[in-house]
Amino acid sequence: MSFSSEVKGELARRISPARHCQIAELAAIMNLCGQYGRDENGGFTIGFQTENEAVARKGFTLLKKTYNIDTDIALKEEDIQGLLRKVGDLDSPVSPLLIKNACCQRAFLRGAFLSTGSMSDPAKGYHLEFDCTNEEKAVQLRELIRGFDIEARIIRRKKYHVVYLKEGAAIVDLLNVCEAPVSLMNMENLRIIKEMRNSVNRRVNCETANIAKTVYASSRQVEDIEYIRKYYGFRNLPDTLREMAEIRLEYPDAPLKELGEHFSPVLGKSGVNHRLRKLSELAEKIRL
Repeated sequence: MSFSSEVKGELARRISPARHCQIAELAAIMNLCGQYGRDENGGFTIGFQTENEAVARKGFTLLKKTYNIDTDIALKEEDIQGLLRKVGDLDSPVSPLLIKNACCQRAFLRGAFLSTGSMSDPAKGYHLEFDCTNEEKAVQLRELIRGFDIEARIIRRKKYHVVYLKEGAAIVDLLNVCEAPVSLMNMENLRIIKEMRNSVNRRVNCETANIAKTVYASSRQVEDIEYIRKYYGFRNLPDTLREMAEIRLEYPDAPLKELGEHFSPVLGKSGVNHRLRKLSELAEKIRL
């Protein structure tokens, strides 16, 4: 089962105790994936355009709880019209009156994700989106999300207006708003593991780069000192540089701090680096 399906399974099991929140969630499901029409006998039916059985069951449960609509039997036209007057025209955004309270907004966002939401596996990347059939619905959804201080954007993709979130922290916040604590904790655990792995990789890469840099610098220093010994002679060097050259040749792989410890008195890293730089400059002059 995908992570997105796990989230929907958890949200589908969540039933708000307040009727007004149930209506708000039903309005989202009806508005984003609901449909109605006539059956072969001329009666009216209600359905939900979804491949997820849990979402369809949630929609039918809310119909029963909120308006006592039994979907096992054909409905009368006045039943359909009465429902639409309450949840709104399915082609337009829902009435702001249905989602004026924060609790109802949470319920609406929960229903919206159940209806048309999806998200990537957080172990691989962070992306959550809602596919809306028109721009007005997408704008309403985006503004509701932003009302909880969560940044959401809209992009046009084929025939859909897609509301999306790309930041891991924003997706966690939205799961909290939709009241999916189990999925939230699972995602947080995956985020922690991913961030730890990335941190270790960055540290290893940094250390590898530093080692490579040190090895290159050391080999270049040894090369310069060998050149000085061959074409200039250590006897012509000042005592401080001669001692530095001899110690570097004796310890070709040692870092600067360790090289300084072989002097008496001990020489600091900056002092060692200064003398090695003088030797390199001398080697360059001899090459010319």
